[in-house]
Amino acid sequence: MTFATSPAPGGWRDLRPGTRVVVRRRLAPAGPLVSDGGTAHRWTDLIGHVVEVSDAGLRLRTDPVPGRGEPQEVDVAAADIEAAKPIPPRPVRRSGPPR
Repeated sequence: MTFATSPAPGGWRDLRPGTRVVVRRRLAPAGPLVSDGGTAHRWTDLIGHVVEVSDAGLRLRTDPVPGRGEPQEVDVAAADIEAAKPIPPRPVRRSGPPR
C-alpha cells in the first residue's frame, strides 16, 4: 500500500537565494546505495546556499568544510526533495593562543 502526501504549502519553494540550507534528497534508485554496517540509506543530505528556486527544484552551491573541496553547483529535482530547511551560517573558527 502506498500513501501519497502533498508537500506542505510553500515549503522549500519559499526558500530565498543566498539562504544556507540543508536539503534531504532521495538517491537515484539505479545508483549505488550507501552502506554502513549493513544499513542501506536511501537519502543523502546536502548543505549549501540556495542559488535558484523553481518548480523544477533547487539549485544549490555546496558549502564544503574548508580544505575539503571546492563549492559546486548542484541541481536537486523537485521530486527528489524530501525536506529542506534554513540553517545558520557556518561558525567562524578563531585561532590563537589558548587562554
